[in-house]
Amino acid sequence: MQKYLILINFILLILMIISKVVIMKSHGKEPVKFAKTHKSDYLIPPFALLCLYQIFAHAFDLPRLCGGHLEAPAVLSWFGVIVSLAGLCLLLWALISFKHSFRIGIDNENPDQLITTGAFAVSRNPVYFAFALNVLGVFLVFPCWFFLAFLLAGCALFHRQVLREEEFLRAHYGEDFIKYCSKVRRYI
Repeated sequence: MQKYLILINFILLILMIISKVVIMKSHGKEPVKFAKTHKSDYLIPPFALLCLYQIFAHAFDLPRLCGGHLEAPAVLSWFGVIVSLAGLCLLLWALISFKHSFRIGIDNENPDQLITTGAFAVSRNPVYFAFALNVLGVFLVFPCWFFLAFLLAGCALFHRQVLREEEFLRAHYGEDFIKYCSKVRRYI
């Protein structure tokens, strides 16, 4: 049961992001700025698709890259579902909090206003924290070397992007961003 719930959760996460992009486009915004400032971002989609395939493979007993599971109590898989659900709820709250400022990537041309309310009053990076919770949940449901590596690599990628975005925000918003950083933690 947990393997299907984690799959549904991951699909909902993707659909939420796609929905937000569609909504933004309907308001005349161009939210996808992916890889405009850093071409290495093109490595992320194949990485994410491989993870999605691995989740499907584990859920439906298809051929997979990692064969052996790590030893873990069964209760951890239910905890993984709860962690992923928390990540999904946090993502929804963050997407709502973004209003019309959501971007995938750094938008140097139309940066909009600094968002400091809603989920952003609790975490400067609720979207990345939500992604990390989802990847952690996947690992807890499917405890194998592949998902452990995916968790570690994913968190490193999220942190790298957070540092890039903070550099941009500091340069663009100056003192307002510095004050915001002094009040709100980077993650949670």
